[in-house]
Amino acid sequence: MQRIALILLTGVAMFGQGEAIETAQRLSASAPKGPAPRTSSGKPDLSGIWSPDSAFIYNIESALKKGEKLPLQPWAEKLAAQRMSKDDPEANCLPTGVPRMAPYPWRIVQTPTHLFFLFEGNIHTFRQIFLEGRKHPSDLDPTWYGDSIGSWDGDTMVVDSIGFNDKFWFDFAGHPHTEQLHVVERYHRPDLGHLEFEVTITDPGAYTRPFTMYGHSALQTNTELFEYICNENNQDVSHIVGKDTRR
Repeated sequence: MQRIALILLTGVAMFGQGEAIETAQRLSASAPKGPAPRTSSGKPDLSGIWSPDSAFIYNIESALKKGEKLPLQPWAEKLAAQRMSKDDPEANCLPTGVPRMAPYPWRIVQTPTHLFFLFEGNIHTFRQIFLEGRKHPSDLDPTWYGDSIGSWDGDTMVVDSIGFNDKFWFDFAGHPHTEQLHVVERYHRPDLGHLEFEVTITDPGAYTRPFTMYGHSALQTNTELFEYICNENNQDVSHIVGKDTRR
């Protein structure tokens, strides 16, 4: 089975970020060839098991365009510098939030009315994205994954999400956000084996301006999602003593 799993231990990754990027590049190069599949409606079918993007695990600043810096407000920059890996909610078996990824494969299930993102890692959980044209409720309770509404812009799936709590970290480096967070994701499948995405973050509570990150995943074949329950026998946290801020 062709898989990628980056287990976080001792405050750094069992595979360093360089090795993670190399592994992701190898998976991308070996991804199946061919045109992107389409549904009966003619829209691209995003379904499949996809590899994670290391930038959305370790440090989202590495997902920015070259030379750009995260437009952190001073309090948010100070907080990120103070956070320690052992306190990372994801390492303590809480959800990753959005747009963070766990270092395990994930699956997209596409239907005419919903997209479902199924996550192997962390707490083996999911996101649901509504496609039937609804609007965000006006009385949302803050949650880990927020309220997500999707629509097509040509061959690109645009996912608009609000209603987040402020509990999850954006990455292993501890970048924060507030409940004002608004996330817009754009997913495009250029061919059978690859998924490209852009994520625009707007959070006037923690950042001085909106910013956009860029990522990609490779289709993983001959495999399935495994059942991984972080709460069971979680031995990592006791070994995490520092913080990995590599970019």
